[in-house]
Amino acid sequence: MKIKCFYFKFSTTFLIKESGFFVFHFNRTKRNLLKGVTCILTSVKDKELHIISNGKMPIEKLREIVTDIHPYVTAIHLREKQKTAKELFQAVKLLINVNIPPSKIIINDRLDVALVTRARGVQLAFHSLDTAIVKEYFPQLMIGSSIHSYREGLEAKEKGADYVIYGHVFPSQSKPGMGPKGLEELSRLTQLDIPVIAIGGITAKNTGQVLQAGAKGVAVMSGVLEADDPLKAVKSYINVLKDGGG
Repeated sequence: MKIKCFYFKFSTTFLIKESGFFVFHFNRTKRNLLKGVTCILTSVKDKELHIISNGKMPIEKLREIVTDIHPYVTAIHLREKQKTAKELFQAVKLLINVNIPPSKIIINDRLDVALVTRARGVQLAFHSLDTAIVKEYFPQLMIGSSIHSYREGLEAKEKGADYVIYGHVFPSQSKPGMGPKGLEELSRLTQLDIPVIAIGGITAKNTGQVLQAGAKGVAVMSGVLEADDPLKAVKSYINVLKDGGG
């Protein structure tokens, strides 16, 4: 069992059990410090589900979806390459204002926005600031590294990344014309003793395969955000994650 809580000093509570999760909702405390927060007691063998924005969806729509699904996911990644720092900051504040815990928000590339919004961490790519530098100066941040090979995974580990996102594992709509990396390289990468989150063409049906290859979890974009029922889609992934792919 693992407990994930995002704030303390709550007033009232109630308990719901859904899809293998015990979800605790805590109401507002005095002085408007909190509008409502969530604590999750989960037994999904510490497997992770990361949701990544696609940069195309209006932030209001993303906010609506994330409001429903965030109790069931590990992290919400804002991957908004077209937004300015100011726009990205405003997007984060919109999420926080509807009780999305900053402890679940990961900012793609923009270290400055991650710091000023007190987000949980930053996801770094090849063009981003060097992982070792970010780790040295801002050790409080969870630092992820986006990689595409075993060599890059080894480098990320040596530079102090907390986890890597590797892909694309399966054919993906976001990578047209590019061949998938496949499960063999993923399996090799998971031997590096750094958490590996698989991305690219991940569905509830093939999630078990990446878990069996040793992945810590999966990262999903269209599989949830473009689903007719995002909450139902998230629960379909959770059902596989809680079984550990077995």
